[in-house]
Amino acid sequence: MNINQYLDSTYLKTAEQAGISEEETKEKVVELVNEAIENEFKLAMIRPKFVAMAREMVKAANSSTLVGTVIGFHEGTYETEEKLKEAQKAIEDDVDELDYVVNYTAFKEEKINLVKAEVFKGTKLALDNNKVAKWIIEIAALTNDEIIALTQLIRDVVIDNFGEENADKVFVKSSTGFYKTEGGKPNGATFEAMELIVEHAKPLPAKAAGGVRNYEDAVKMVELGVTRIGTSSAKVISEGGTAKGGY
Repeated sequence: MNINQYLDSTYLKTAEQAGISEEETKEKVVELVNEAIENEFKLAMIRPKFVAMAREMVKAANSSTLVGTVIGFHEGTYETEEKLKEAQKAIEDDVDELDYVVNYTAFKEEKINLVKAEVFKGTKLALDNNKVAKWIIEIAALTNDEIIALTQLIRDVVIDNFGEENADKVFVKSSTGFYKTEGGKPNGATFEAMELIVEHAKPLPAKAAGGVRNYEDAVKMVELGVTRIGTSSAKVISEGGTAKGGY
């Protein structure tokens, strides 16, 4: 299997989170984008401030690698209008895909109308501008029942408002990779959770993010029905190795 076309190669740490300078962070993003281009990974996933730079790099290389960014990252609790403003700026910078963090905290507090409105507005902005939207539900913060319910909510908002003809442009995505779990529990995609997402998102596609660290697990995710894999270890996975850590 050519796993490269399933991989969203990812670097999302801020300079502060990584304990490095802003210039070193930029260098890491440049390295990631170049690596994505060279290996023909599906997408390079970076912070919004680097979208314009990444687009220029992809254009200069005449590459088909897509440029993606995260919105409302990583907590998801930003006001909807703030998320839309952030997404609009990324669109102006010529992003291809917008990975929104859904307000899963509001969902857990049963503020369902708020979540539905956010999913509607964020998806509409993406589709109106011919972009792909992905909704990160942060599975480590949810029970299995909540994973199912939030996945179904996103599916229903998309299908009811934008039709099945647009289903392939809106993903349900597992994780940010930044959620703090207790007791060593995984904070990224698990096979169990991705089975639930794949089943209940249909006909929307599913993205497994975080926790996929070798080729075998990546293939297993694809066999489960996942069509994208977000990882900071794309090159290691593509070469058949196993990453020791990371997203």
